[in-house]
Amino acid sequence: MQAQFILAPNDSIHQPAKNTLVKENRPIFRPSTYIIPATLLAGGLLTQGNLSRQVRNKVVIRYAGFNSSLDDYLQLAPSLAVLSLGAAGVKGRHSFADQIALTILSNAVSQGICLTMKYTIAYPRPDGKGQESFPSGHATNAFTGATLLAREYGGQSAWYTVAGYASAATVASFRVLRNRHWLADVLFGAGLGIASTELVYELYPWLKHLVIHRKRTVLVPIYQGSSIGLCMVSVF
Repeated sequence: MQAQFILAPNDSIHQPAKNTLVKENRPIFRPSTYIIPATLLAGGLLTQGNLSRQVRNKVVIRYAGFNSSLDDYLQLAPSLAVLSLGAAGVKGRHSFADQIALTILSNAVSQGICLTMKYTIAYPRPDGKGQESFPSGHATNAFTGATLLAREYGGQSAWYTVAGYASAATVASFRVLRNRHWLADVLFGAGLGIASTELVYELYPWLKHLVIHRKRTVLVPIYQGSSIGLCMVSVF
C-alpha cells in the first residue's frame, strides 16, 4: 500500500489509526457463511451417478415432452434486479458503482470456475447433446445473482431474498425437467454460485482498498480455451 503515516517523535496518536486501517480492510472469513453452499456442493458430488440417473428416469417419464426456455432468461433475472434497483436509486448495502463491481467479480469468479470444470470434466448431458453437463452454468448464474440480491437488498426486505432464491431454484428445476442437466449438476452449480459470491463479498473491501491506494494495480480479463476470468496484477 502507498498510504503514508508520519509520526512525530514520542507521538503514539497516529498508530491506532494505522492499525484500524489495516484491520478494516483485512478480509474476514466467516465459516458459517459457507455452510449452505458447502452442503450443496457436497450434495452435487454425492448424488453423482446412480441417484441422479434415478431422478432423471422418473422426471423423463412423469414430465415427458416438457419444454420451456424460461430458464434461459430467468437465470439472469436476479443479477439484473440488483443493477436495476441500484440504477433506480434504491439504496442497497453498497453504492451503485460498487454493485456493478461486485456483480462483475462474482459472475467472473463463479463462471470462470464453472466453465473450467465443464470442459475439464466433460461429463455427458442426460439428453446426450453435449459433454459439458457438470456443473450447471444456468444454476451457477442464477444462484450467483440470487446471493447478490440477498446481500444487497435482503436487509431492506426479506422478499428480495425470497424472490431471488425462488427464481434461482426455478431455473435449477427447469434444467432437470428439460433433461439438460442431472440433479448433481444443478446442486453443485447452486453451491458454486453462492460460495463464489460470498467469497467476493468478503474479499471486496480489501480488493477495493488495494486498487484505490495502489496505483500499480490492474484487473485484466483473461481467456484460455473455453474459460474466462479476471486476473489482478499488482506491483508490491
